[in-house]
Amino acid sequence: MKNRIKDLRAERSWTQADVARRVSVSRQTINAIETGKFDPSLPVAFRLAKLFGLKIEEVFLDDQ
Repeated sequence: MKNRIKDLRAERSWTQADVARRVSVSRQTINAIETGKFDPSLPVAFRLAKLFGLKIEEVFLDDQ
């Protein structure tokens, strides 16, 4: 699943560690989500969307 986390994070000048801390996951998890190696659970996906003030569909994109 594609996502906009890296771009959204860069717009705010946040590091992966900053985002990870705010959504209670590891920096490695954020890296894996950004690179498409890992799809987050729904609770993590919702926390990420809330963090950026967006709907989940605006953060995570269907890759079809």
